[in-house]
Amino acid sequence: MSAPLRKPAVTEREARQVAEAAREQDWRKPSFAKELFLGRFRLDLIHPHPMPDDEEAQRGEEFLAKLRDFCETKIDSARIERDAQIPDETIDGLKELGAFGMKIDTKYGGLGLTQVYYNKALALVGSASPAIGALLSAHQSIGVPQPLKIFGTQEQKDVFLPRCARTDISAFLLTEPDVGSDPARLATTAVPDGDSYVLDGVKLWTTNGVVADLLVVMARVPKSEGHKGGITAFVVESSSEGVTVENRNAFMGLRGLENGVTRFHQVRVPAANRIGPEGAGLKIALTTLNTGRLSLPAMCVGAGKWCLKIAREWSAAREQWGKPVAFHEAVGAKISFIAATTFALEAVVDLSSQMADEDRNDIRIEAALAKLYGSEMGWLMADELVQIRGGRGFETAASLAARGERAVPAEQILRDLRINRIFEGSTEIMHLLIAREAVDAHLSVAGDLIDPEKSLSDKARAGANAGAFYARWLPKLVAGPGQLPRSYGEFHPAGHVDLSGHLRYVERSARKLARSTFYAMSRWQGRMETKQGFLGRIVDIGAELFAMSAACVRAELLRTTEDHGREAYQLADAFCRQARIRVDELFDRLWTNTDELDHKVVKGVLSGTYTWLEEGVIDPSGEGPWIADATPGPSQRENVHRPIR
Repeated sequence: MSAPLRKPAVTEREARQVAEAAREQDWRKPSFAKELFLGRFRLDLIHPHPMPDDEEAQRGEEFLAKLRDFCETKIDSARIERDAQIPDETIDGLKELGAFGMKIDTKYGGLGLTQVYYNKALALVGSASPAIGALLSAHQSIGVPQPLKIFGTQEQKDVFLPRCARTDISAFLLTEPDVGSDPARLATTAVPDGDSYVLDGVKLWTTNGVVADLLVVMARVPKSEGHKGGITAFVVESSSEGVTVENRNAFMGLRGLENGVTRFHQVRVPAANRIGPEGAGLKIALTTLNTGRLSLPAMCVGAGKWCLKIAREWSAAREQWGKPVAFHEAVGAKISFIAATTFALEAVVDLSSQMADEDRNDIRIEAALAKLYGSEMGWLMADELVQIRGGRGFETAASLAARGERAVPAEQILRDLRINRIFEGSTEIMHLLIAREAVDAHLSVAGDLIDPEKSLSDKARAGANAGAFYARWLPKLVAGPGQLPRSYGEFHPAGHVDLSGHLRYVERSARKLARSTFYAMSRWQGRMETKQGFLGRIVDIGAELFAMSAACVRAELLRTTEDHGREAYQLADAFCRQARIRVDELFDRLWTNTDELDHKVVKGVLSGTYTWLEEGVIDPSGEGPWIADATPGPSQRENVHRPIR
């Protein structure tokens, strides 16, 4: 029996240093969202709305037409939900269609779609089956193709990308049973041995891992002579000796998801399969996610469109007290929220995706905001649809069909969407990640002032730099175009509702947001990073302002290029009015909240002060440890790996 696993002993400070080292430090291109958090409303960075190349758009539309036909004729969503598995023939059909190579360059056998059309494709296929959307997204957005596209050698691209484009499924393996958003504690090791590395460890929640042919694995290389060491990324053949898929996990939603537990025991991986240098694994993972995160909100857009369709059809057919339920204000408000939010979320995703394609702007914050906002709003829209449907919303599609009604899987979409608030960075982690970028400019000039390890001379130098920066910056937060009645007048064309007032509100709020951040840093200084409630609200305000901006810009684009510009303006206006109420509340809660009291209650809960409150119930949980043992060693379980060929 192998010795118990010695988990890396990591302090909170060391964990933060690892995360900081992996973060992209430089801003080589402008960022609309970064400027927004600094109080600068750079509308010129997103308006006029960037447009796709005509040839790229034509290729994208042609593929979408083929994909739509496949979704309508070859995907049986009810069967996937019933059997908890995507049929092999469906996956084979997607391979033949080229859906596994949407983001892979044509020279490697892929379709070479733009980010815009890749996301449209995911929204489409994800509406047919969220499990298939997750399969394709995990393969291309975070699996082997994306990190190789950015960091791979030419030899690696030549070997692996053609396989990923047509035949092989890939997965991304970072999480471990006791390691989530704190990768500094990563326990899987990759020990150098000649021209190879030997992997040992256990990975959890390996989306696609049960059926994958190729894996991106993050493992810790020990520091030794000739080896820098650190967390490193590898491409691993899932058929390698010592790789065992020990379990296929089951979840409350996404029942067709091929997600498992994978054990590595003395797995030999050629050094040629290492992606980038040793120690660059986390940077590779985070950079991959910069645009990879856009796939998830794209599927939330698809969910919003479906929720709107069902809400419209059902609310017109169902009558209550002499009129359709849609015309009762309590229900109508929910339908308006779904319609307006779907419009805004599509605006956010399309704008961010087009900026990613053009590569003129740094969109790391925009993509993160899209993921955060899309996952939260997608869940709310689905929840409202269930409420609109009433008892039928809680009833399964199979049960509805069995008694002769339309099989509407409202409860399924609620279950399927719930994971999005956890996938690829939970809402809480996204708040912290975005907040770190939002205060980057402050930490760059004043970080040494609040660093306890810095010398007095370092602090003095930082104080001088900070004084100069704030002397230039703070006066600009006092007044701006948002206070001028005629600003952004092009967003009030004749015959349309007025959106210019909403953009003036965004400009004023951006300056208020920046002032609030500065006040908080002045007040809490080094303790700022512990104020997660405050930071989360700062980020949520920024997300709403970004969505308002995107909605207005999209409405103006549709006014000038489409037939339904007037309706787009109406939806943008409704969304902005709803968002302004949320923003005003968030600003109030920056300083009026129960954060300190909540902390005291939590200390009481963990110390057992309130255990009397838990009396009078039965805990139906089974026996077993809270966290499974992940001690390295040979697998004692059957390999449930199921490659699809």
